[in-house]
Amino acid sequence: QVQLVESGGGLVQLGGSLRLSCTASGNIGNFWVVGWYRQAPGKERELVATISSAPTTYYADSVKGRFTISRGGANSWLLQMSALKQEDTALYICNFENRALGSYGLNYWGPGTQVTVSS
Repeated sequence: QVQLVESGGGLVQLGGSLRLSCTASGNIGNFWVVGWYRQAPGKERELVATISSAPTTYYADSVKGRFTISRGGANSWLLQMSALKQEDTALYICNFENRALGSYGLNYWGPGTQVTVSS
């Protein structure tokens, strides 16, 4: 069982920066993918970025060049967000997916952290 907690959200001005953190408790193993998703009111949840244990990264086109996903520590991951736009306003949610043999596909979600970009 893995439990996730996000932090670092808040109110930021247009063009500003924020760094989100996702911390896991429990045994994360050696093979995983962690993703940051976001959901704005009235919209579907969308994938923002992922990082794997390989490590490989992926970014949605809407955030390429502005967001960076990285590992923050043994059990934590970061999402550095810069040049924030109003359309980045959303609840940002961390997802952990186990890719180890025997646990492949098990995934867990955090409660999310709100990011609001103001003009």
